[in-house]
Amino acid sequence: MRIVGQQNRSHIELDPTRAYHRGRALDALLRNALPPIKRGVTRATHAMFNQIDAERMRAAAKRING
Repeated sequence: MRIVGQQNRSHIELDPTRAYHRGRALDALLRNALPPIKRGVTRATHAMFNQIDAERMRAAAKRING
């Protein structure tokens, strides 16, 4: 293993199984913070979809950060 740079990367999980389980646990925590996804077909411009996505991310950030 070669060390590149000066940053401490001890927080990176090297065991793939433990990293997978840690990632699944974090995904489960964040899944509860996201607003429900609306189902069905939506027609809009690209700019409108970007605006909808930004609003969803803003709402998720409010739920996570309080």
